[in-house]
Amino acid sequence: MDRSVATRARAAATQVVLVTGSRMPVADRESGLLVAALARRDVHAEIAPWDAAIDWARFALVVLRTPWDYVGRHERFLAWVRATADVTTLVNHADLIAWNLHKSYMVRLGRAGIPVVPTSLVPRGADMACQNTARSAFGDEIVIKPAIAAGASEAIRTTASSAQARAHLTELLLSGDALVQPYLAAVGDGEVSLVSFGGVVSHAVRKLPAPGDFRVQEEHGGSVVAHVASDAERAVAQAVLSALPRPTLYARIDLVTTSDGPLLMEAELIEPELFLPFASGAADRFAAVLADQLQSSCT
Repeated sequence: MDRSVATRARAAATQVVLVTGSRMPVADRESGLLVAALARRDVHAEIAPWDAAIDWARFALVVLRTPWDYVGRHERFLAWVRATADVTTLVNHADLIAWNLHKSYMVRLGRAGIPVVPTSLVPRGADMACQNTARSAFGDEIVIKPAIAAGASEAIRTTASSAQARAHLTELLLSGDALVQPYLAAVGDGEVSLVSFGGVVSHAVRKLPAPGDFRVQEEHGGSVVAHVASDAERAVAQAVLSALPRPTLYARIDLVTTSDGPLLMEAELIEPELFLPFASGAADRFAAVLADQLQSSCT
């Protein structure tokens, strides 16, 4: 076959693109597994960064997977999300991406009755009185972090009355909104992440922080082990999924269990690591959901 003909045939056969980033802070270890799982269903997929010069309309299904470099460029990223959703099927839905981008959703879910880690949202440019109120709302030990962030970037654990707390919150508010939350000692026992595909929990892991740290991400010394989710954890995860403004094809619900039961730490609906290697058949379950969505998109 003529090479140009073969190239056009391959492009025509490309049904799904898994979206990654061009400036990856850590390696993407999952997208290749999903490409292979889709191939087992006779669905051809490729991997491409969201900021590449690509005609996204040529794909029947665009799946956000690991665009881990959008933080700091979130306005450009969200514009890309909207533009792509206008020309093809994007998952998760663009409205859900926009809703999840800013962690003020924690406040909204709490008001809706979801058990969440208590959260104060501090708006950009808030005066010192407002900052003092937020810092003092949850006792002595608190966590301060940006409202738009990933991978625990710029999140600190500190003492509410400390100069560090005052300086960090003030600095964050120069460029965006911030969150203040109580530090929960239960984080030392790890966070539980429940992964769902098509609204159904597939598997779970426990993410453990390094000794003396509160961050569970591997780049901060954290580790991951397989976990069997409890009934209470599953119930909270399903409550979160039911409370979302739109259905989600993939999600990771991060919980911490306290004496009051499991509390939502984060609902990851944009680019969560899904811990596919930690559960047998996980990649195939996700591929099945995407294949069904692909069929719906093409009919």
